[in-house]
Amino acid sequence: MRIIKFIIGLVLGISILVLPISNFQPSPIEPLKDLAVQLEGRKKPLDTVARETVAQLHGRTSYETSDGIKLNYLDTYLSLWLNNRNWNEEPFILFSYRPLKEQLGLDPERKYFSFSELIQSPLRDVLVATKEKQVAGIDLNRDEREALTIEDRLALTVETVGNDNLPLVPHPTDIKGNWVGIPEAEQYYNADSVQSLIADYDNLKQTYRNNPQDQISLGNIAGELQTKLDNLSPSIYPDTATLAREVRFYGLHPFAKAWMIYALGFLIMLLVLLFKSLDFYWGAVGIFSTGLLIHGYGFLERMQIAGRPPVTNMYESVIWVSFGITAIALLFECIYRAKYYLLAAAPLSIVCLILADSLPAILDPTIKPLVPVLRDNFWLSIHVPTITLSYAAFALALGLGHIILGHYLFAPQAKARIRSLGKWNYGVLQVGVLLLTTGIILGGIWAHYAWGRFWGWDTKETWALIALMCYVVPLHGRLVGWLADFGMAVTSVVAFNAVLMAWYGVNFVLGTGLHSYGFGTGDSVFAVAAFVGLDLLFVIITTTKYKGWFKSSNKAPVTIENEPELVTNR
Repeated sequence: MRIIKFIIGLVLGISILVLPISNFQPSPIEPLKDLAVQLEGRKKPLDTVARETVAQLHGRTSYETSDGIKLNYLDTYLSLWLNNRNWNEEPFILFSYRPLKEQLGLDPERKYFSFSELIQSPLRDVLVATKEKQVAGIDLNRDEREALTIEDRLALTVETVGNDNLPLVPHPTDIKGNWVGIPEAEQYYNADSVQSLIADYDNLKQTYRNNPQDQISLGNIAGELQTKLDNLSPSIYPDTATLAREVRFYGLHPFAKAWMIYALGFLIMLLVLLFKSLDFYWGAVGIFSTGLLIHGYGFLERMQIAGRPPVTNMYESVIWVSFGITAIALLFECIYRAKYYLLAAAPLSIVCLILADSLPAILDPTIKPLVPVLRDNFWLSIHVPTITLSYAAFALALGLGHIILGHYLFAPQAKARIRSLGKWNYGVLQVGVLLLTTGIILGGIWAHYAWGRFWGWDTKETWALIALMCYVVPLHGRLVGWLADFGMAVTSVVAFNAVLMAWYGVNFVLGTGLHSYGFGTGDSVFAVAAFVGLDLLFVIITTTKYKGWFKSSNKAPVTIENEPELVTNR
């Protein structure tokens, strides 16, 4: 019976994967999506170029024009590339950092600005001063880093709009050689071949400008163009199946499907807890297992496309941490049958995946080659996944900590359940400490190969050590009797702020240190600070009730040190 319910759960999860059915049906514009482009050190389909370009410029993969036309990422990119509207005046470029907008005299309430508005603003003066500081080797402040981000978006706009030199033409002999635009193809190939390419390219532009909705004609022209480009250099041009695989990966959107399945599993597991008569526990586990399989597939597929481990940017670490949270929760769930592991894991995994999916301007999903310091190093390939997997364990402990504190706040009489939750939470914290310690040691070994020293008190290294101490000290305090279930629950919640600082703060707030390849920008600091503040307020309220600080009673309140449940949970 358990197996049947587990299989039913798998089927429910898979049903979300296959919806909508249109994801698996070929599109008439598929040949256009599959056109190979050499950009940022790799060859990728035009579909990926369109998705990444629009997300970097606009912060979203869709756009509504000033005259009310709704465009998806491909339509938006084609309009930019083939230049069928006045993109100088379209409020398309994302600019969300309020202090810099105020400094430039722009409307701080607006989120999007046109190319003309930004060019005519005092941004140039800020950039000149910023470049001077860079040359002098002076660390940049937040405003200056954001100004460089806007400069990058302006430069990308110039490179994209009406770009006839998009590198579509492969090098004739060198697989690592530079590709060129169709008008420049004569430097590689004879005039007859080039004229035929130019004719197809002009036909593509004219057809799009006349009727951008004529997908059949656009697909046919693109198919002819792709065949001719492939025939120019068959040994260099990427295999069509490889390009189509990447297009299908993004079209399937496995990470979005994964969080939807996690949400379904969360709701069913919650119902199982609330209604004892609902015997569908193994069905909920099956749903979570399906979500984890789809999540893992998406991650492995991305690694196959990139040809490297997930060690480049915050986007990949967020996806990996989300996977780790659910994987560790399922592992513990299979051991203890607790139900609460998956309840604690699901919201955290869902939030991570939604953030990764909805904030491309902050969590850049672009697949790029590794910077030189990250290449060809075995130790780095295991250091980064290990240390971020520790973040996943601590995030799961964060979720369990909230559940425990919620019991102390709303159901303090459920002592047996609190005792069990404390035991389960303690095991997760131990796993997190083990992983973080291992990750730091592996990072030191990698640093020895990359920088010639094991430890150098770099900002990232220092905060990783601080995060480790924030957990190691309370765990030892538990062993000697200083802390009990309540104290460890508070530790699970409060100490995660050190992890958040090591993971997010060093990259997005401090922006200093040798780990510069992981830095990012974006107006997310205030949202994170608000979350931390509300979380700490929740801890303070719960602690106040637990300690009885505002109760007028002659009886001394139970303290963290002398809680009677301590001996049971060692």
